[in-house]
Amino acid sequence: MMKVVESIMNSEQQEMYKKVHDQPIFRGLSGAEFAELMAECKLTYYRKAKKVDYFRTPDEGLLLILKGTAEIFIEGNDGKSFALEEVQECEVIGLSNIAYYLGESNRPLDRHHLELEIVEDSYCLQIPFSVVQKRLDDTDVRDAILKSMSIRLANVYASLGEQIKLSDEWGESEPYVRRVEDFMNSPAITVSEDAAVQKIARIMVDNSISSLMVVNQQEQLTGIITEKDLVQRVVAQGSNGELKAVDVMTKKPHTISRHDYYYEVLSAFYKNGVKHLPVVQGNRLVGVVTLSNLISKRDRGSMGILKTIEESSFDNLPVVKNAIYDVLSSLINDEISTIHTLQIITKLYDRLARHCVKLAVQSLERQGKGKPPVPFAWYQMGSGARGEQFMVTDQDHFLVYTDPYEGDKKEVETYFSLLGEVIVEHMEKAGYSRCDGKMMSSEARWRGSVTEWQHRLRSWALKATDNDLLLGYNFLSFRFLLGDASLHNRFARMVQIQLKSSQTYLYYMAQQEQNKPIPQVSHSFLALFKGRGTREVIDIKKNALFPMHHCLQILGVQKDIVSGTPLQLIDDLVKKGELSSGFADDIRHAYEIALKTRIQLSWKKHLRDESFTTEIQFAFIRRWERDELTTMLKTVHALQSHLLAKL
Repeated sequence: MMKVVESIMNSEQQEMYKKVHDQPIFRGLSGAEFAELMAECKLTYYRKAKKVDYFRTPDEGLLLILKGTAEIFIEGNDGKSFALEEVQECEVIGLSNIAYYLGESNRPLDRHHLELEIVEDSYCLQIPFSVVQKRLDDTDVRDAILKSMSIRLANVYASLGEQIKLSDEWGESEPYVRRVEDFMNSPAITVSEDAAVQKIARIMVDNSISSLMVVNQQEQLTGIITEKDLVQRVVAQGSNGELKAVDVMTKKPHTISRHDYYYEVLSAFYKNGVKHLPVVQGNRLVGVVTLSNLISKRDRGSMGILKTIEESSFDNLPVVKNAIYDVLSSLINDEISTIHTLQIITKLYDRLARHCVKLAVQSLERQGKGKPPVPFAWYQMGSGARGEQFMVTDQDHFLVYTDPYEGDKKEVETYFSLLGEVIVEHMEKAGYSRCDGKMMSSEARWRGSVTEWQHRLRSWALKATDNDLLLGYNFLSFRFLLGDASLHNRFARMVQIQLKSSQTYLYYMAQQEQNKPIPQVSHSFLALFKGRGTREVIDIKKNALFPMHHCLQILGVQKDIVSGTPLQLIDDLVKKGELSSGFADDIRHAYEIALKTRIQLSWKKHLRDESFTTEIQFAFIRRWERDELTTMLKTVHALQSHLLAKL
């Protein structure tokens, strides 16, 4: 029968024998066939914390967890191990070898060092390659294994999806890839189940903590006691003080693993509505993480703003701007890179803007105006769309909605006219001033159906006045922020087709850039910036950022790229073969210099409560800063020349 490394009781052996027989890979076999295959398998007992050097060769086959829990680790280039997944009772390890067994591919795990760590005392059955190969000839077995692999793959994608979602919201940031063991408080302060309430309160006061973990005689976590528990179950009940920990603790508290990611912990806090999470390894308590501890780490408070934004109403929207400015101040003071700073701040502003639109929709519904009659999409333009808005400025946005039926047209237009105005009101309340050029979805020319937008773009292209070119530049910075994704895809495709047939319009846009050359840094700045007296001045927006934006936009449209931030456009233009990798690196560097200069200049003026300006007086900057700006202008000039060479 099965080869047993350590003796086990007959009842346990029978129970596991049945579990094995119920596994899809052995299902349908006669008793004799099953016994024959079992003779090739090996049952092993592993104690908790045991490290198993599995996955060495494909002949090892599959490993079935009959009882207990294990984790699979992969070793990184730096020698550190990272948890890939947790495998529980009746789950199989080694499914990645199936393709190899079927002769479809090389064994991918040969390139990596994997290790199995036992979380709880476990019984594992090794099913060698010889057995797997025999059973794969059975169609039902193949189908069952395929189902298991699909479920495992779905779990992997769910985990990846959560990480991608967070990445989309926050950009790549070191805190989000950290694990609990990197920032938990360890060891956790504990009390026994029979500890008196007075002792518990004294420990909390002496250690300045707001929670205690309760453990039994085996040092296993059995509960948690928080300040709230003491108030509700002791003080509010007028207790005589004879209560013990077991009487007031919250039993079976939510827990996390030391291998969980930062984002998983954050999600657990908000999902479960708690502020303290014990960290466990198997049944053993290894630490604790508090919500306040989490949001005070390297993220500089950005996570704490999530609830501020999501819970804000129309009346307290102004609070959000100040909270975001606090994060911005910390990022600037910590000298975080400009690009990374803008990634974080942009995601906060995006969240605020989306919240304003959602509040606007809810406001109309409360007023009896109903829900949106057709799907819609809301877009930002300008610095917000480009991911450059580090401080709240004016509003730049527009609305697109699905073409209504002829009989519903008036009703739909009326609703979105109201929605556009209410969105502007909410954005204004949040600190965004109304656009002087009225480029907002409250204006009829900045909202409409897909067909109306098509006619609008065609009109701009046919007229091609200076104002139409300006509208085009602002429009082409658009970025989808909220609404129906399929509608957005249709709209983006329409824009792409419309601009492809408007080459003359693009020519005029490029020609306009030709009429606004970048200052030639080889000459003296005194000669270049006439009309400024004896001061040498450069406008970082007009002489650097705007020309860079416009060139990238035009080059992008020529390559069927109709939206994206400047950095995204650069990446896409490299993929399309329009820009070389080296030139793209130069442009990225110039872009970061321009943004850094603008942010530093504006932030200083903000702190001094002075009027904003994007002009830099060269007499007041250091030599190395002047050289840096000179290099940046040369790159912008090269980009402009690259575009003009295509005229």
